[in-house]
Amino acid sequence: MKFEIKSRFDGKILFSIEIETLKLAVEAAVKNNADLANADLGGANLANTNLRSANLRSAYLVNADLRSANLGGAYLANTNLRSAKGINKYITTPLYILLDQVGKIRAYKLTKENDEGPFYGGIKYTNGTTVEIEANKDEIICCSYGISVATLDWCIKEWKPGYKIKIVEFTKNNIACIPIGSDGKFRVSKCKVIKEVNLIEIGLI
Repeated sequence: MKFEIKSRFDGKILFSIEIETLKLAVEAAVKNNADLANADLGGANLANTNLRSANLRSAYLVNADLRSANLGGAYLANTNLRSAKGINKYITTPLYILLDQVGKIRAYKLTKENDEGPFYGGIKYTNGTTVEIEANKDEIICCSYGISVATLDWCIKEWKPGYKIKIVEFTKNNIACIPIGSDGKFRVSKCKVIKEVNLIEIGLI
């Protein structure tokens, strides 16, 4: 039987193969390093499927059966996992280590030159200030309201000339949400802006 894995946006065929089941087709796609970003896998039975290191960014996995699926290292940013069954979120991102920290925790905040966030703006992240706002706690949603902070590598990847990277400080009680499959970004409801990262030292300028 021929299986075609298509983009959920334009129907483009991302991977096709003659094989017995969709589960085996998906495993073959992953094994062959197929780019499954935006793949429509809604409702698919992927129980026990090896999805390790798969690129599933923005994929549609609503109602998919992911029981015992190997998601280690899979790229799930912006993936729609609503009602997906059996997913073990703790193997989708190493960020859950933050929930076991005690005392003050530090992460990074990307800002524009005027100290506002790069995507929505309106909030100033000035050195020495404490920012506190309501944050979305829905871990299915990758990007939403709240204070988005991240790992340093995430900030470096998203950095543009004129942007700043700030060090921010918070506690685990301030962590509102670590999105499932996060690529390094999470939300807090409160943080103190400590200082700017030296962009020369980290090789950005």
